[in-house]
Amino acid sequence: MNNQEVIAHLEHKGVKATVNRILVYSELQEAVRPMSLKDLEDRMLNLDKSSIFRVLTLFAQHDVVHAFEDGRGVVHYELCHHDGDDHHSHGHLHFYCEQCQQTYCLENVAIPTIEMPEGFLPHSVSFVVKGICPKCNES
Repeated sequence: MNNQEVIAHLEHKGVKATVNRILVYSELQEAVRPMSLKDLEDRMLNLDKSSIFRVLTLFAQHDVVHAFEDGRGVVHYELCHHDGDDHHSHGHLHFYCEQCQQTYCLENVAIPTIEMPEGFLPHSVSFVVKGICPKCNES
């Protein structure tokens, strides 16, 4: 996605495109796995931590990204590819490798439907499986 497409996508989601927002979006777009605030901070030396965090918070509020906790207290972010205006779930698993400490998005593994008791209204579901990734398992 080029800058013009990023700008159009952000505006479609109700987010005004600024330089910082385009930079954060582009970095998330290039990422091969979900990224933490620290990951982004390490890769984006031209932006400070609070600027990146403000962009991520805004993106989460406007469904540009979805955020999930990786099972050890670290929040990771990945772009949301859903284009509708209705609420939806990000129905896939995430995997945290306890050896290399990387978090992976398992797009093809769906989260099972969970029947909630009457009166409970969930707004998000997050499943993180912990273990050893294939790369670390070869060692």
